[in-house]
Amino acid sequence: MDTTHEYDDIINLPHHVSAKHPQMSMEARAAQFAPFAALTGHDEAIELTAEQNVLRIEQDDANEDFVE
Repeated sequence: MDTTHEYDDIINLPHHVSAKHPQMSMEARAAQFAPFAALTGHDEAIELTAEQNVLRIEQDDANEDFVE
């Protein structure tokens, strides 16, 4: 009993290479997945949170020195 799947007829075909368009470089392909405008400001928010945490840690350390 043979089981057929939706792409059995094309799964073993060779990969198509265009005669008109040059192959895209790995850098250009990777750029398609780079961060986009929806994430604008995200890095700044992370940096601000990190700075605030450093200040809290420094304040906690200073308070521990005062209590001792």
